[in-house]
Amino acid sequence: MKKKQIITGVAGFVGFSFCKKLLDKNKQVIGIDNLNDYYDVKIKKSRLKILKKNKNFIFLHIDLRKKEILERKLRNYNIQSLFHFAAQAGVRHSLLKPIDYVENNICATFNILEICRIKNIKHLILASTSSVYGFTKKKRVNETLSTDKPLQFYAASKKSCELMAHSYSNIYKMKVSVLRFFTLYGPLGRPDMALFKFTKGILEKKKISLFNYGDHKRDFTYIDDAVNAIELVEKLKFKKKEFYRIFNVGNGRSVHLKKYLKEIEKNLKRKAKIKYLPMQKGDVKNILSDNTKLNRYKEFRKRTHYKIGVKKFIDWYRDYY
Repeated sequence: MKKKQIITGVAGFVGFSFCKKLLDKNKQVIGIDNLNDYYDVKIKKSRLKILKKNKNFIFLHIDLRKKEILERKLRNYNIQSLFHFAAQAGVRHSLLKPIDYVENNICATFNILEICRIKNIKHLILASTSSVYGFTKKKRVNETLSTDKPLQFYAASKKSCELMAHSYSNIYKMKVSVLRFFTLYGPLGRPDMALFKFTKGILEKKKISLFNYGDHKRDFTYIDDAVNAIELVEKLKFKKKEFYRIFNVGNGRSVHLKKYLKEIEKNLKRKAKIKYLPMQKGDVKNILSDNTKLNRYKEFRKRTHYKIGVKKFIDWYRDYY
């Protein structure tokens, strides 16, 4: 039986984008998603519709919190690698419903780790976030920086997932690669992210909210660059006696939020109506990735400038809506 790849959160932004890349390369993929309604399910179904056109794609509608169902559905599959991209995302939502992060991040990841142990899966690639770094005075953050003081519960839940994966890796000699993503964006992206919300608000002539009065800087990372990083990390050999490793996945360029907004306005040929607000609880003012570990490889070195990425997103948005 040919070995398959598993992608959780396959109807999500990262899961869909990476799955499409694998299918384009004639890989066999099992995609798992519970299609929750944290954001518009229509866009999740649009992503799935694209994936289902490929004969090498199998979709399983499973809630990762249901361990017995997960085990039963995967029992007869021969699995090579598991890409765990399913998660409850969103910093601001974690202020309102922290229980969602316990169940969908911590409990679900525990079930995934158990599947990896039971089925002896060779490599787990785990999505994490730059939010785990919390507040730092460092201009650039690298993977050795302390992540012991997350500023919000979303980051705390993702850090918990990293720690659980580390313990399984140590006990069961399970190969685990953790990817800390920095502010991902691009076509078919998440409607709760700044680029999507700003574009929608400007086109609908509604006020958009700029927290911290727009005085943020972010490391905006285009989705295709993130997909290249995932593909690269899955292929990279582990060092001798190494079973757990962490990689930053960022653009490596700091962009002021007001500058980012101006680029959106330029592409839309419209001015934004802005509501300036103070810093939101749990927000980080500035963050910038140190990508030294992945910059060693040419597959990751050439990354998308934010002006190009914004244009590609807006071209897609106009076509889709």
